[in-house]
Amino acid sequence: MAEADTLIAEIETLGEKLAEAKNSITNRFIGQETVVDLVLSALLCGGHGLLIGLPGLGKTRLVDTLSTVMGLDGARVQFTPDLMPADILGSEVLETAQDGSRAFRFIEGPIFCQLLLADEINRASPRTQSALLQAMQEKAVTVAGQSHGLGVPFHVLATQNPIEQEGTYPLPEAQLDRFLVQIDVPYPDRDTERDILIATTGVAEAESVNVFSAQELLDAQRLLRRMPVGDKVVELILDLVRACRPEDPTAPEIVRSSVGWGPGPRAAQALMLTVRARALLDGRLAPSPDDVAAMAAPVLTHRMALTFAARARGESLPHLIRSVVSGVTRIEAAA
Repeated sequence: MAEADTLIAEIETLGEKLAEAKNSITNRFIGQETVVDLVLSALLCGGHGLLIGLPGLGKTRLVDTLSTVMGLDGARVQFTPDLMPADILGSEVLETAQDGSRAFRFIEGPIFCQLLLADEINRASPRTQSALLQAMQEKAVTVAGQSHGLGVPFHVLATQNPIEQEGTYPLPEAQLDRFLVQIDVPYPDRDTERDILIATTGVAEAESVNVFSAQELLDAQRLLRRMPVGDKVVELILDLVRACRPEDPTAPEIVRSSVGWGPGPRAAQALMLTVRARALLDGRLAPSPDDVAAMAAPVLTHRMALTFAARARGESLPHLIRSVVSGVTRIEAAA
């Protein structure tokens, strides 16, 4: 009983600290609470986020603010077609000492940080994208046969422009699956855009303040994994992920006819973590079925693909996922 009371107290304390962090972030990144929640969820789960949005919506500003608020060492890389793996990872150089001896010395690239902004990631070549893959999964890079550990914690927040596809290289499925969530950054509504206009065109702008340290974020990630998840939520996660696979007998007709390939076990793991993060950010002690429904699209969209025929019919993955969620939750409620 004492252990449960301690866990509850720790969760409540973390919830208050997260509310303070969120408030500091939204002082500079105005009116996009859902986007902020999803990015914070990715960090709390120890994962990476893929930000999809048009230019000028504040994606870079968000990541810069995050590094300050969360106490992380941040770096930014602008991905271009001529970017080479060594430009990100680093390289070995031959140095001559004063006594005339020569030795190779490894010079770290910008990836040796705690929060990496990979700007317009789909503009880099597949070779460069694959260099980032090991770093995202293993939190280490290999150069000249030597393994080098990255920052602790290590997170990648990548941005992607959804409209300019000329001269781009679509991310392979293996790399997309490494992103915990896909975060769509929409246009702000009129009132929000008015607030942004006033806040960012004056003499002074709001400043973000440091709330977390890197160690406190690591502690929060460990606490999140201790957060209890009810059997009903676990079963709902399994039912939802399996219903999105066209070859699964439980898949509805819309999935069988429209989905080329569905999410793997990593999607269920991501849902299990992100529903806890959403509950934490909302000040609750345990996730609910509503959390599963809310996190379904961010977790599943980039882990599925429509068939060519479905794309020709104008279908979209977010709409399909909402339909599957609605069907699964109805079945759960009836049971």
